[in-house]
Parts: sequence; structure tokens; C-alpha cells
Amino acid sequence: MCIMCANFRRIRMTPPPSPRRPRWRNLALLALLLAPLLWPLQQLAERYYRNERIEQNRQTLDLYVANLLGILSRYEVLPGILGNLPALRATLHSAEDPALRDNANRLLKKLHRQTGADVIYLMDLEGTTLASSNWDDHDSFVGRNFAFRPYFRQAMEGQGRLGRFFGLGNTSGKRGYYFGSAVYDGDKAIGVLVVKVDLDHTETLWGKTPEQLLVTDNFGVVILTSRPEWRFRATRGLEADEREQIAFDQPYTTLNPQLMTLDLDSWLIQSRELKETGWTVRILAPITLLERPVRTVVAIGGATLAALLLLVGLWMQRRRHLLERIALDARARQQLERRVQERTQDLEALNSRLKQEVLEREQTQQELVRTQDELLQAGKLSALGTMSASISHELNQPLGAIRSYADNARVLLDHQRTDEARDNLQLISELTARMASIIAHLRAFARRDRHAPERVALQPALDDALALLAKRRQAMGVELIRDLPEATLWVQAGETRLRQILSNLLANALDALSERPPERRIWLRAERKNDGVLLTLRDNGPGFSEEALQRSREPFFTTKTSTQGLGLGLAICDTLTRALDGELSIANHPEGGAQLSLYLRSADPGVTFPSED
Repeated sequence: MCIMCANFRRIRMTPPPSPRRPRWRNLALLALLLAPLLWPLQQLAERYYRNERIEQNRQTLDLYVANLLGILSRYEVLPGILGNLPALRATLHSAEDPALRDNANRLLKKLHRQTGADVIYLMDLEGTTLASSNWDDHDSFVGRNFAFRPYFRQAMEGQGRLGRFFGLGNTSGKRGYYFGSAVYDGDKAIGVLVVKVDLDHTETLWGKTPEQLLVTDNFGVVILTSRPEWRFRATRGLEADEREQIAFDQPYTTLNPQLMTLDLDSWLIQSRELKETGWTVRILAPITLLERPVRTVVAIGGATLAALLLLVGLWMQRRRHLLERIALDARARQQLERRVQERTQDLEALNSRLKQEVLEREQTQQELVRTQDELLQAGKLSALGTMSASISHELNQPLGAIRSYADNARVLLDHQRTDEARDNLQLISELTARMASIIAHLRAFARRDRHAPERVALQPALDDALALLAKRRQAMGVELIRDLPEATLWVQAGETRLRQILSNLLANALDALSERPPERRIWLRAERKNDGVLLTLRDNGPGFSEEALQRSREPFFTTKTSTQGLGLGLAICDTLTRALDGELSIANHPEGGAQLSLYLRSADPGVTFPSED
């Protein structure tokens, strides 16, 4: 019995066998069995990347071809249209007239700038250039004969045929595509108009990429390429008649293009033929672009296989540690989710507060804009109140005259003196027009502006502002000295806003001069400066004090009495000027008096802006 217990105890106390370690020999055998799988992986990767590269290159080729054809088609119809211009026809009929040729040169120069063509020139029936858009350049085409060019011969064949030719300019040395069209007078050709399109920039569009661009003409000679050393090289052997044609047309820098040596096995080539020009466009992608990702895939596959073998060897030993790690990660994830949830709640509360603050800020901003508009309108009405006395006087005078002329006309009609009565009625009409003009100026000044930018002429707006203040200026005996250019200066402004700025500045100048005994003067000067217009207004009044210079732009700051003004004039002018992206400068002139400089951006007379109406 004791022996059996001892045996049983010995069996229970024997430690369990240690886990069997993986055998590296078996792993090596497994690696040998799995290694052949890398070969089909390489084939699949090569096929995939080749197809992907072919599709990518096809799309790139389509884009480039569409861009190239778009450039050519944009200028294709231009020679036929320009050939109907009367000035060019007159030049062909009277080629010896210097005035007509000069006019044609300037017209072609203008068309060159508008269309973007490289050169536009007019040739007579002998192929001599009579006028050209580059007539004033050192490499001018004027006087040169291009009768040997194919585009001239094709255009002269008649029946509305359009001449086409690619070549290197004999004069400029620049590559270009030429369109030539005969100019007809009835059924008779009187000359040829040629448009040259610059194709150099089409190469720069390609950029620095591993893929290479190759455009060949009907002779197989490279005319456009992303690699300068390939340019004007032949991609195939040239026949004798093709060499003779090249020598006759002179499209390249060389009469005998050298054969381009290219290892076709090193490139993935796709091509597209352009029937419109007879060209062939090719895109060449280095095979190395395929080899690199294939090697990467194979390397990744090998690394994956090795990692798989290592994982198989270590999986049993790391299984327990992995489960513990998973449990630990699960607890950490739960804690992280709780923290994220708490943080999300905090952010939602903060977001709600921010939305409320943004809403309050927008409401405050809208209220500020409304207050500013009301402030501007109050300034206008204040200025209108100041001008009301002189305006009433201006209206009362013609009203009294109208009444007098009307009474006289009734008496003259009673005495059958119709001619004199008609004269009185004419005077009444003129006085009515004068009153309408005064009221129109007043309405334009008083109406509310919609802040829409427009193209405004400076001189008429200045005349309107002076007209509103003319009576007051004349009553004060103020001499107006104007230094304004005859040409109209166009600025970007609102018509109403510009009148208000000018009226306020002039009214302030008159207020300042009221404190000075005669002689009283106001100087007005306007000039172009950089990309804007600078209007300078100067008076010989007392000028600004130091406090006024610092606070003149503040609303309701004034050195006048409360009955003379609200202190809104310069503040309104400064606000309106900054809204127009301009600048109002306030200073004292070295010779005495105040000087205000108003700078506004120039506006092109040919550009239209939305109207304020």
C-alpha cells in the first residue's frame, strides 16, 4: 500500500514537460516550399503596374494632345477673318503708300497683343512682307520675302485653302506653326495674311517628370520634346526626296537631321497621330518606373513571407503575452473612450457657447453697419442743411425770373407780339433746366448709397460738388485755382460717395477760409500716381492745430460751434475713402493753410462695374 502511495506521489510531483520549441529545420523547409510563390507575385505586379502606367500615360497624352490642338484651332480661323479688314486690303492695293503701311503695321501690332499670336504679317503676291506686328523690333519681317515657305504656296493655290507649316523662323530663330490664308478682292487673290503661333511654351507645360514628350512631323523629325538633345533629330531614316523637301522648305536648323539613337527596350512608348497636322505625339516612360515598384512588391512579399515564418515560430511562445497585451489594451481603450466622451461633452458645451458668441457678434456687426449708414446719411443731411440757404437763393432767383417772364409773355401775347413772347418762353425753359440741374445735384447728393463699386469720372464729380457750393464760394470771394488734366481721370468709387467726399472736403475748406480775411484761395490739383489718382485740395486758411491733426478723423470732433457743424465731415470722408480701398491724408501745407490728399484706385475706362441704381 505504501509503495503504491509513493509511486503516486512521485508521479504527481513530476514537473510537466516544457513546451516543444519550434524546429528551425522545419521552418527552412517551409520557406523553400513558399519561395516559388514570389515568381507569380512578380508577374502579377509587373502586369498591374504596366497597365496602370499605360492608362496614366494615355490620359496624360490625351491632355497634351487636346491642349496642343486647342492652341492650333484657336488661331486656325484667324487669317481668314483678319484678311477681310479694310485697312489691310487698302495696304495690298496701295503698297507704296507709307501712311497705309504704317497704319497696317500698327493694326497688326494691336491684333498681336489682343489675340496672343506670336507674329501676324501681310505679304503681297510675290511673297514680300508689307506689314508685320513686329515692324518695330530688330528682327522685323517687313521687307523680307517668304515665298519659299509652304504656307505661302498652299495659300496661293486658291479655292480658300489654308496654308499650314511648322518651322523655325529664318529671322527670329523661334519655332512656330504658321497659318496662311489668301486675301481676295472678289475672285482675285491680292495677297496672303499669315499668323504664326509660338509653340515653345508647350514644352514648358510638360515639366520635369520621368516621362518624356516627343512630337514628330511627317518626316519623322522631332519638333517638340521635353529633352532638348532630341530636338530636330530623325526617328527614322529619311528618303532622298524627303531630304530635298527639307532643304527646300528649311523647317529646321539643319538640312540633314541626325538619326536619334534610342533603346526601345528601355522605354514604354505610346503614340497618337494628329491627322490635322500630320504629326505624331509620343510619350515615353522609362521601364525603370515599372521595375522599381515591382521590386518593391517582391521585396514586400519576401519580407511578408519571412515575417510569416517568424510569426509561426514565435506564435506559441508569445500567445500568452499577446492575450495579456490584448486585455491591457482593452482596458486602456475603455479608459480612453471614457476620456474622449468627457472631452466631447466639454467641447460640445464650448461649441454651444462659441455659437452664441458668434451670433451676438454678428448681430452687433449688423447693428454697427446700420449705425454707420445712418451716421453717413446724417452727415449728408447736415451738409444739405448747411447748403439749404444758398440752394433756396439759387431756386428763388430763377422762380422770380420765371414769374416775371410769364407775366410779360401774357402781356406780349395780348398785344400780338408773339416773337418776343416766344423769347420769354425760351428763357423760362432755360431757367427751368437750371433749377432741374440744381435739384438733380441735390438729389444725387442726398440719396443713400448701396456701396457698389463702379467706374466714375473724377472731373464731372468734382464739378458737381463745386456747383453745389458755388453760391457760397462766390459770396465769400474765394478764388478757385484748378490744375486738372484735360484727359478724364477714371477712379473706382461710388458716384454718390465720391460726390459726398468732395463736397465735404470743399465745405470744410470754405469753413476754414471764413476765419481769414481776403484774399481767400483754394487750390485743386489732380494727377496719376502709380496705379491710382491723387487729388490734392489746399487752402490758405489757418490750417489744423496739433489736436485737430490727431483727432480730425474722430466722429463728432469739431473746432466749430454746435450750430456750424456736427464734426462728421472728415470722419465720413475717411470712412468712405477706406471703404473704396483709398486713402485720405490730412496735413498742413509748408506755406500755410490745410492740405488734404485723396488717393483713389484707377479704373480702366474699358472696364464696367455694377451700377448703383
